[in-house]
Amino acid sequence: MAEKSDAARVIPKAWPFEEAVKLRDRLVACAKSSALFETGYGPSGLPHIGTFGEVARTSWVRHAFTDLTGLPSRLIAFSDDMDGLRRVPDNVPNRDMLAEHLGKPLTRIPDPFGTHESFGAHNNARLRAFLDQFGFEYEFASATEYYESGRFDTALIRILEEYDAITAVILPTLGPERRATYAPVLPIHPRTGRVVQAPVEARDPHAGTIVWRDPDTGERFETPVTGGRAKLQWKADWAMRWYALGVDYEMSGKDLIESVRLSSRICRILGGPPPEGFTYELFLDEHGQKISKSRGNGISVEEWLRYAPQESLAQFMYNQPQRAKRLYFDVIPRAVDDYAANVALARAQPGDELRANPAWHIHSGNIPENGGTPVSFAMLLNLASVVNADEPGILWQFIRRYAPEATPESTPFLAKLVDHAVAYYADFIRPAKRYRQPSETERAALADLAETLRGFATVDAEAIQSAVFEVGKRHPFPSLRSWFQCLYQVLLGQDEGPRFGVFAALYGIGETVALIEHALHRPADAA
Repeated sequence: MAEKSDAARVIPKAWPFEEAVKLRDRLVACAKSSALFETGYGPSGLPHIGTFGEVARTSWVRHAFTDLTGLPSRLIAFSDDMDGLRRVPDNVPNRDMLAEHLGKPLTRIPDPFGTHESFGAHNNARLRAFLDQFGFEYEFASATEYYESGRFDTALIRILEEYDAITAVILPTLGPERRATYAPVLPIHPRTGRVVQAPVEARDPHAGTIVWRDPDTGERFETPVTGGRAKLQWKADWAMRWYALGVDYEMSGKDLIESVRLSSRICRILGGPPPEGFTYELFLDEHGQKISKSRGNGISVEEWLRYAPQESLAQFMYNQPQRAKRLYFDVIPRAVDDYAANVALARAQPGDELRANPAWHIHSGNIPENGGTPVSFAMLLNLASVVNADEPGILWQFIRRYAPEATPESTPFLAKLVDHAVAYYADFIRPAKRYRQPSETERAALADLAETLRGFATVDAEAIQSAVFEVGKRHPFPSLRSWFQCLYQVLLGQDEGPRFGVFAALYGIGETVALIEHALHRPADAA
């Protein structure tokens, strides 16, 4: 293979490279010289944050594979647009019209938006626009096109040849009622155009046909399984796709573990090895409950991008993908600062260390030179909170004093963060601010801090931080943590806050002293 030998090559300690090693070994075992990656999409709904996560993670494994082996690869974004419409979505126009077409493949239903030739085509276009927005490199694939063009015909005949063995894999997983009517092949009704759930009475692999009866009328039909006149049930369809296309890698969520197991067995029955895979954990809402699209208890891509740049969303998706994580608005600031810290760290890292840096994967090895920031997002949010920033210019006044070289032009990533900080402050911080009155001990310590800072001739953040520590030590706090909680709760109106020395240097010594004095004289009913 290309590149260095296994003995000479150091594998970076990063999960995409761990996956790339698995894929490299698979290709050796299968005597293949290129890799096919796949991600799947059900176009009955719109692409969402989970779609972003799966395609992003797959792309990082693909890039690591290329870096590790030098071998070519492709990524297919496969749309199951022949799936029958099971229910009318809540967020579309012309719902009564759609209700008349329930059960039909999505690509044979009129577009309720009136912009494309079918509902499936409309949602496929939304998927492509969504993926293009983030610069993903992929090839779009339509189930309708692949079925109707005959690309799956050979594999569909194999399904008929191994019908009994495939059915034997699925039936034990079904309840008694479903077991009585299950068939891995679903005909498209020649009159109604609907995908039909009906038992198969007979099959002929040589002719490539199945015999079935209309569940409503009892009428008997013989239908070819080729040419788009039938489609497969979900687990059989997934396995057939792996077999027909030679898919080498596909990841999926924890909720599909059993589906992966069954589809892998079917793929082997057909005569092909199932792809290498990766199981990622599902997201939780603010209360630790599983996120559900129907409940709408998560956060959308559009909402995330209102409050933070897309690099931070990628950082969130990169971190510990096999661990369940809360996906809510309060995780955004940490994701932004994790990303910025990784970009800063990358500047001094040698090759193999750099390849373990999430920023290297997020940017496909091309980390932008001006992608850092001299001020953390958390600090910007705290500054916005103190100055009640309702527009970016207010924050820039303080930033220029702290980092004179920083301008929107020279630090474009910081410029984005300033805009996002104003939006995040308005929607989340300002409504939640709750100041409290200081205790007598805290009042004395705050007065001491104001007097200490008043005599400061430097704006060095570390010197200010040391002074804050010394003030805290001079007063009878149970711990220094209690002292800093006092600063956050009394001065900022929140339970957590920034490194205070950096905050004072950014906000200004005089302004910080005034902030303390204002808190000391704040009326009790204003707290």
